Amino acid sequence: MTYCVAMALDQGLVLASDSRTNAGVDHISTYRKMRIWHRDDERVLVLMSAGNLAITQAVVAVLEQNVKAESEGHSLMMAPSLYDCAVLVGQAVRQVHARDAKALKENGVDFNVSLILGGQIKGEAPRLFLVYAAGNFIEATPETPYFQIGESKYGKPVIDRVIKPGTDLTQAAKCALLSLDSTIRSNVTVGLPIDLLLYRRDSFSIDNHQLIQEHDPYFEDIRARWGQGLNSLFQVIPDPPWAIK
Repeated sequence: MTYCVAMALDQGLVLASDSRTNAGVDHISTYRKMRIWHRDDERVLVLMSAGNLAITQAVVAVLEQNVKAESEGHSLMMAPSLYDCAVLVGQAVRQVHARDAKALKENGVDFNVSLILGGQIKGEAPRLFLVYAAGNFIEATPETPYFQIGESKYGKPVIDRVIKPGTDLTQAAKCALLSLDSTIRSNVTVGLPIDLLLYRRDSFSIDNHQLIQEHDPYFEDIRARWGQGLNSLFQVIPDPPWAIK
C-alpha cells in the first residue's frame, strides 16, 4: 500500500507521496511513486501512482516509451493540454489491462491501480486529474481541490479542515506532510521517504522538490509539535456533561 496526495491551489500545485510498497515483520520495500516530466518554459507534468507495483511500473513504462519515441498523439511531452495527457495515461492503463488482467485474475490478483496526474502546459492553468483502474478520470475543482490515492483515510481529516483553493503553497506543503505523518502513524504499509513537490503557477519549473528521509529535522519537528498540540487541545476540551465522575 502507499499514500499520495495532491492539491490544486490558486498559487499552483502541491504533490506528496510516500515510498513504501510492502510491509511485514521481515520484509519492507521502498519504491518512489512520483515521476516528473519537464520542459523549460513549456510544461511540467507529475504522475503519482498507487496499487499493484508491477501494474503501476508497466503503465509508467508505456508512457516513457511513448515519450522517448516522440509518438505523435501518444506522448505526454507532445499533448496539447493536461486533459489530453490524462487521456494518454488512461490509455496506458487500458493497454496494460488488456495485456495482463486475464493472467492476474487467473492467479487471484486484482487489477489494482490508481494515478494522480498534475502539472501545467503553457496556455492553460495548472490542472489535476485522478485516473482510475478503468482508465477513466476526473479533474479537481475549486469545490474539491485535492485528490488522495492509496491509504487515504487517516490523512484526510487534516486536509479537509485546512485546504482551500486560496491556501498558499507553503501552508499546503505543511498540511500534506502532516497528512502523511497521520497515515504513517496509523498504517505500517505507508512510510518514509516522502517525495514532496511544490509547483508555482506559470513558473514551468520544479520550484521545490524535496526527498524527506528518516530523521529529517523539519519533519521530526512538525510531527512532534502536531502530536503535542493535539494532546494539549484534547486536555482543554470540556468533558461531556453526562460523563461519569
